[in-house]
Amino acid sequence: MVGILVGAISMGMVFLLGSVGEIVTEKSGHLNLGIPGIMCLGTAGGCFGVSLYMNLLPNPNNASWLLLIIIPIITSVIFSAFGGLIYAFLTVTFRVNQNVVGLAITTFGAGFTQFFMDKFVNTIRFAKASKIIRTPLPFAESLGAFGEIFFSYGFFVYLAIAIAIVTAFVLRKTKVGLSLRAVGENPATADAVGINVTKYKYGAILIGSAIAGLGGLLYVMEYNFGTFDNTLTIQSFGWLAIALVIFTMWKPDLCILGSIIFGALYILGYKITGLQSLGQQELIKLLPYVATVIVLIITSITGSKENQPPASLGLNYFREER
Repeated sequence: MVGILVGAISMGMVFLLGSVGEIVTEKSGHLNLGIPGIMCLGTAGGCFGVSLYMNLLPNPNNASWLLLIIIPIITSVIFSAFGGLIYAFLTVTFRVNQNVVGLAITTFGAGFTQFFMDKFVNTIRFAKASKIIRTPLPFAESLGAFGEIFFSYGFFVYLAIAIAIVTAFVLRKTKVGLSLRAVGENPATADAVGINVTKYKYGAILIGSAIAGLGGLLYVMEYNFGTFDNTLTIQSFGWLAIALVIFTMWKPDLCILGSIIFGALYILGYKITGLQSLGQQELIKLLPYVATVIVLIITSITGSKENQPPASLGLNYFREER
């Protein structure tokens, strides 16, 4: 059980970053179905940063833990925010259909990442870099099972949790968060009281994309021990992250628990003896989607406004119609 829980937390943080990024975007009224592609772009950027730094070192054993954290984060944010900028430019400025643009971004992000990783990223030293990045807290081993469950992870796991907590606080308790929620609920009213709707939409999409992109980097360097196979897996995580947004009712702090549940359901097929055939494993992986549908039905029946998506979600804002 300890092994399952540790694996669920490591895997769940990939979903957590993707879903928190999508929540920030959706709070502005934009449904970004390009999150799977943006997570792929974040993977490409982060892995490029790792490769660039490690290949500059004559001896990889001398790699700085701090630089191995900072450089990939910066490059991952740049790549994923660029994907978000394309989405924002088309849907906010030109008011193109959000669903169409999102799906196009997913296709572009996955294809570009596969090409970029194959041609420009040297993954030879990734295993060494991953080992350094995944360095657990020094007192984890001395605490037994408790330490293994709570303190045996690398920096990115704790960063993901911190981002979710800070995002929840900003959305609920700050003026910026309240203004963003107002834009998502009724952009015309927000515009009328002096809120710059375009600025908030662009800001939310770019920040949300940057957060989601870190999820792809976390998967490769934290959960997968520095191994990159292809973009298909990362795309599937992106779709699960979007499902997690609905499952947790657009609450970033609740996403922490929800992501661990999704992580456990995702890895369950590999951990339980007797479910080793491919068909049974794939059926187990469907459980997060089933749980999401159940939650969606329940929230629709109850009708609580707090558990519903932003009122203007998926609708482009035309200021001239205000």
